[in-house]
Amino acid sequence: MPDLNLGVIGNSSVAALIDPKGRIVWYCLPRFDGDPVFCSLLNGEDPAEGFAEILLENLASASQEYLGNTSVLVTTLTDSHGATLRITDFAPRFKQYDRIFRPAMLIRRIDVVSGLPAIRIRIRPAGDHGRMRPARTRGSNHIRYLLPDSVLRLTTDAPISYIETESAFVLTTPINMVLGPDESVPQGLGHLVRDFQERTIDYWIEWTRYLSVPFEWQDAVIRAAITLKLCHFEETGAMVAALTTSIPEAANTERNWDYRACWMRDAYLSVQALNRLGATKTMEDFLGYINTIVAREADRDLKPVYGIIPDIPLTEIKVESLAGYRGMGPVRIGNLAQEQIQNDSYGSIILAAAQMFFDRRLPVRGDLDLLDRLEELGQKAVAVAFRPDAGIWEYRGRQAVHTHSATLCWAGCDRLAKIAASLDQPERAQRWRGEADRIRTTILEQGWNPAIGSFTTVFGGDTADASLLLLQEVGLVSAADPRFVSTLAHITGALRHGDDLYRYYVADDFGLPTTAFTICTFWYIDALAATGQREEARRLFEGMLARRNHLGLLSEDIDPKTGELWGNYPQTYSLVGLIVCAMRLSKSWEEAFWRGW
Repeated sequence: MPDLNLGVIGNSSVAALIDPKGRIVWYCLPRFDGDPVFCSLLNGEDPAEGFAEILLENLASASQEYLGNTSVLVTTLTDSHGATLRITDFAPRFKQYDRIFRPAMLIRRIDVVSGLPAIRIRIRPAGDHGRMRPARTRGSNHIRYLLPDSVLRLTTDAPISYIETESAFVLTTPINMVLGPDESVPQGLGHLVRDFQERTIDYWIEWTRYLSVPFEWQDAVIRAAITLKLCHFEETGAMVAALTTSIPEAANTERNWDYRACWMRDAYLSVQALNRLGATKTMEDFLGYINTIVAREADRDLKPVYGIIPDIPLTEIKVESLAGYRGMGPVRIGNLAQEQIQNDSYGSIILAAAQMFFDRRLPVRGDLDLLDRLEELGQKAVAVAFRPDAGIWEYRGRQAVHTHSATLCWAGCDRLAKIAASLDQPERAQRWRGEADRIRTTILEQGWNPAIGSFTTVFGGDTADASLLLLQEVGLVSAADPRFVSTLAHITGALRHGDDLYRYYVADDFGLPTTAFTICTFWYIDALAATGQREEARRLFEGMLARRNHLGLLSEDIDPKTGELWGNYPQTYSLVGLIVCAMRLSKSWEEAFWRGW
């Protein structure tokens, strides 16, 4: 039965998910949002196609790990006689000719560790979202799979006839396999694979070397950071919310969404987390993506989510040809959220760009031209701050003035005031400070309910949701403000279930949620730490780390009863929460290293 104990390999161009036995169950071409040529993750419990695997006969055990601080994944399989093989999977990524080489390619190497393992190689891509099994043509060292709009090519030094017939054979020498576009390999395959693997390993080791990691939980933070980078579609600068579509938020529900797109708020939080670690290049690329969006939206009315290529619409459709995760359809392509009004988008973009004006490490700093463009978004934030929207939780059936959305509009104005001051623009700074103060005053009046002692989800409301935990994070109120402390207490009583936090406690378009939203638990941990409850925060954080899968990754949701991961995977929101909490809760290097621990 499929689950989310999956490894992730990628190169910020393509990505694949691999199960604990080495089966590739998800791989889209030509990019993250493309046709899933390996789609068995979403095709029921025992799919006949849509995967690539190495079957070890008489399999007895399997283990899986990443090679150090890299995205190179190693799966080790052992049979009942002790014969063992090792599968190494990666997507090439390294510097070449003064740029990053990141082809739409997966590489798989199979090595004998001991004995004489007998294997079958099964390559069964599917086309048009699982509707067709492609025709094949073969050459002396390759097989071409003819998909509706492209060709998937397997180049290998394995016996082609064994692969075509899926026959068993004994593995005695290493096998190299390259899956990708219909391009010939211009050199010896073994040499190419070894060279690409070494250079990819070197790249990731170099990338992680410059991360400003906390003293504690370094492995968890590094793995989260690498995975965030894998969710960055570097060609355009977009950051997808997850690499999958339609993994349900809970069992047997229709809360199945396509997350292979770029939400403004999610991308801002991902960029912010990488910035905290010192990986600022992603922010620079994301601003290029934002500049393209803003230039295309003449009236500056931003959508909350865009495709990784902004011009491509996210029209939401149901795909009947795929049964769904464990048969729990529907499978959706595209996302209706693009048609919603979510007013926090303007503030999110300004927050993402603000570091450009203050970080002196950056080769290109924010200037008056960038301020001009951000002010256009600030004007929209002022205009929509108190207009009804679908809110952060993207309610499909109702709109209201959401406190979180208004707060992000305030945050955009607040940062513009600081940016203008840093550029010696006192009149502009004064103007934006005035707008920020006006919005803040209204939020404090209309977003606070003294009867329940809490800020509220919507203006004039009587319920709270987890997004209110961010009020201190963005600076609307301090963590010591009695109103925030009281809000935290109210949320604890209303939304905390055991060690997990739910998003809200009212029914939405699909009823009451039955799984905890992982990022909300991290927000809660962060709020506890900010209000001085560090021991409880650390206990909960350690508990969340224990909830990760065997490779240290998280999806969107957790079932509080079983601890099982649900929702799209890997979820950038969740990994952001892990990074932020680790950096807040960790002992300092000085405290731990120099003074002893």
